[in-house]
Amino acid sequence: MTPVPGALAATPRPAAGVALVVAFCFAAAMCEGLDVQAAGIAAGGVRLDLRPTPGQLGLFFAAANLGLLAGAVLGGRLADRIGRKVVLTASIAAFGICSILTALAWDMTSLTAARLLTGLGLGGAMPNLIAMVADASHVKSRNAVIALTYVGMPLGGALASVVVLALAPGQWRGLFLIGGAAPLLIAPLMALLLPNPGPERTPAEDSPPGRVAELFAHRRLARTVALWLGFFVATLTLHLLLSWLPLLLQDRGLTKGEAAVAQFAFNAGGAAAALAAGLVLDTRWRGASIAFSVVAIPLALLLVAGAPAQVAGLSALALILGGGILTAQVILYSVAGGLYPAAVRGTGIGSAIGVGRLGSLAGPTLAALLLNAGQTSAQVLLSLLPVVLACGLCVAWLGWPRRAAEA
Repeated sequence: MTPVPGALAATPRPAAGVALVVAFCFAAAMCEGLDVQAAGIAAGGVRLDLRPTPGQLGLFFAAANLGLLAGAVLGGRLADRIGRKVVLTASIAAFGICSILTALAWDMTSLTAARLLTGLGLGGAMPNLIAMVADASHVKSRNAVIALTYVGMPLGGALASVVVLALAPGQWRGLFLIGGAAPLLIAPLMALLLPNPGPERTPAEDSPPGRVAELFAHRRLARTVALWLGFFVATLTLHLLLSWLPLLLQDRGLTKGEAAVAQFAFNAGGAAAALAAGLVLDTRWRGASIAFSVVAIPLALLLVAGAPAQVAGLSALALILGGGILTAQVILYSVAGGLYPAAVRGTGIGSAIGVGRLGSLAGPTLAALLLNAGQTSAQVLLSLLPVVLACGLCVAWLGWPRRAAEA
């Protein structure tokens, strides 16, 4: 991808420094993926333990995403002003502490409040993960490095699916204890070892740090709007499925363990496809990865909605579905990572993620409303078709080779 005016200069970085940044950011993304997935996996235990109504369960899913929205916008802007390392480390520590508080909740009110606070910490992490690796990497390898970092998130979700197989439904609190302990171990190491170099820019590339108007300057208006819409619909789809897919599959007739296997396939397929997409985005196969995402998501949704309740078939379809959605996410993150000047990269990525978090609020709530209205799990999945078609249009327009070259 050719950098836009004001993008990060293609200055070679020391390989060891880049590797350290990527390693820490990958680990932090795994922690976020485990926590995001934990809510959906723990829902069965929460239902048995705290007896929530469907509306209360929807609020439980939505609370962290509301915090994520505020955290992403504020975290991105703060990082452009005071430094990515400070904001990222504080965010990781905060969501670790609040995840442990989630495990100590005694009713749905305290549980929802703890998830809201966890979301604030989580929200500050992801825009800084992407911005840090974009700052540290060479422009020719940026897409692959962003994809490698982002892959940590679905792998963390897959790890959560493995952990739940060893936990009885009444032990759902243990998942949040594990999800809180890991970031609290990582945060001190990040504070000690993670470098915090300023983004390298030439004088012609300087922009006022954190200035929102820069997101729409230099002919970026249409791409920024399309990026925000793409993040909204992609994140709506992803978080609806992360939160509700295990329960929807159990309603289809799978056992708790079989649904966990399918959810693991969803995350594993997403991780593999996201990494593959990142590796080919700067090659002649870029268009193929975009076409896969655009076609795979609606097709897999149709098949999952109509397939018989067999674990092997539904797991295979979940793998394809996760692969398509996470490929779309990587393409959008790669566009965001190269679209904005270095001085406002955190603001640009944070704003896009913040708009996406509106989708993460809408997705789980939409599923709850549809189920409350008496729709079946298959009907809930089919209701996502217009959403994923809009996602495909945004991904194709922003990421197609000719459009990417214009960026």
